[in-house]
Amino acid sequence: HITTWPSMMASTFQAGDADVSRTQVASIVADALERGAYEEALVATYVWGKGKSGSPAGSGPATLHKILLGTEGLNAILASVVNTLREQDAEAAYAELRGRIAGFGPSFYSKFLYFAGKSVRAASGTQPLILDQVLARRMRSLAQAVGRETGYDPDGSIARWVWRDTNWSPHRYAIYLSFMQAASRQVAATHSWPSNATPDLLEYALFTTSWVESAEAT
Repeated sequence: HITTWPSMMASTFQAGDADVSRTQVASIVADALERGAYEEALVATYVWGKGKSGSPAGSGPATLHKILLGTEGLNAILASVVNTLREQDAEAAYAELRGRIAGFGPSFYSKFLYFAGKSVRAASGTQPLILDQVLARRMRSLAQAVGRETGYDPDGSIARWVWRDTNWSPHRYAIYLSFMQAASRQVAATHSWPSNATPDLLEYALFTTSWVESAEAT
């Protein structure tokens, strides 16, 4: 029932599973933005982010269908957000998306911003990155470890509040981007990390690997 399905993705009539990579989604989004087909860009990033398992709040296809049908002027909203990214920065674009689209939370609109940022350069600051529940929990673990070792947050309550599971403020998103940029430069200076790697490699590593709750270890 999704009419704004990108032609570069597997057909919705195809039987069985189909894979889609970050590289493919970046290409799909770049093509969609060039044509002004912002809803197609949203669909590609949503499908990639949701995967086949859906979520506890509802199935992926059903939720996406509601987002596309239930948001008046969706294409115009997304166009304005991309333009804000181009003319301002990732924090401003994130702020503009916050709460604008029912059922489309920060875990997913940061994915939209991330892929849009692959073809649209922010006027200032770092490029958008994905921030979801998994990555917020990684940030929380690090903040709790630092808080214990420094004595500023011995019980981790501040870290649990600022790095909650969802609804991160634009300011928190900006802090996340700044941290990831600095951390990426730091690990790139070691022999165990590609010197030319971009921050999204670190984002992927934090998402997919186990975590050691020690500020010294990180």
